[in-house]
Amino acid sequence: VPGASGQPAVPLFDGKARATYIDFWASWCGPCRQSFPWMNRMQSKFGPKGLRVVAVNLDSQPADAQRFLAQSPAQFTLAFDPSAEAARRFGIKAMPSSVLLGADGKVITTHAGFRDEDIAPLEARIAAALGVS
Repeated sequence: VPGASGQPAVPLFDGKARATYIDFWASWCGPCRQSFPWMNRMQSKFGPKGLRVVAVNLDSQPADAQRFLAQSPAQFTLAFDPSAEAARRFGIKAMPSSVLLGADGKVITTHAGFRDEDIAPLEARIAAALGVS
């Protein structure tokens, strides 16, 4: 998936992370504004234990994504997929949607939406994928 403008392509699975949390988002997505601070916390908390967070933007206009990021900064890897090719590969139908991959690159779980009540179960799945409590 292409990286930020002028940046190299971003592999969704890099073969190094113990778990990869891929989040598909768009600038017009209200719940995405809540998920970004949470993903920053997950990257900070679990990054040292092997978690890699990758947020894939699906906006057709890069400026829309940049405006969103100015208000909701990301402290994790960003990728841009205006053609939504990667989203189609994973069968993504809602914004935001996430896919948790294990160390082998296989899908552990998928999740659509982001609400406060999703936080604890998502964090538990990430911790379990990493083998931490």
